[in-house]
Amino acid sequence: MDNFQIETAQNISIEQNAAGIGDRILAFLIDGVIVVFYLVLAGVLIAGLTGDSGTVWMYYLVLGLPFFLYDLLWETFYDGRSPGKALLELRVVKKDGSRPRFSDYLIRWLLRFIDIGLTGGGIAVVTILFNGKGQRLGDIAANTTVISEKKKMSIHNTLHVALPENYQPKYSQVTVLSDNDIQEIKNLYNNAVANGNHNIIISLSEKVAELMDVRFEERPVEFIKRVISDYNYYTMQ
Repeated sequence: MDNFQIETAQNISIEQNAAGIGDRILAFLIDGVIVVFYLVLAGVLIAGLTGDSGTVWMYYLVLGLPFFLYDLLWETFYDGRSPGKALLELRVVKKDGSRPRFSDYLIRWLLRFIDIGLTGGGIAVVTILFNGKGQRLGDIAANTTVISEKKKMSIHNTLHVALPENYQPKYSQVTVLSDNDIQEIKNLYNNAVANGNHNIIISLSEKVAELMDVRFEERPVEFIKRVISDYNYYTMQ
């Protein structure tokens, strides 16, 4: 699912990571397992009760309410999450990033019978896929969406290397390289070291020196390590 920009009331742009359809379906199935387990347990409890038919039907009503109101109760009192959503790190929020009101959760819950109940989830899936903002009909009506709170690994995370506090860079020319260049250099270097392929490191060091228009005196393996560290120093400090 694509990310999308929202504007807060303070006119601050925030990038929301809309939950993927796969994660939402999996969260739905997890919640379904929990509901089935509850119904089985409730059925066993009711079966063990004695009394007239009116009393038994009262038990059915009381024990059935949590099943009927499952999503509404969980999302209202668990900050926009059901157990399934929590496990998948999903959350219901307003499109401006704020916390929904009870009326918003209620609208989502009421339209759930159309989105999911009457069509087996067909309308919900189609709407989410074509909407691009993680919204089914209930979300559109309530001006909410479901976001993923999973931390995304950016290229800056993969490029990062720890540097000592007194680190002194040697090659300022590394700034002519891009993040993608350094990522490719790092991948080639790590693979060559892991496989003991020194020839690749030699070729890589010569190519990198050519790109940076420098000459190096250290060993090729040390030169590549220095280039990666210097790039971190100049661009990520």
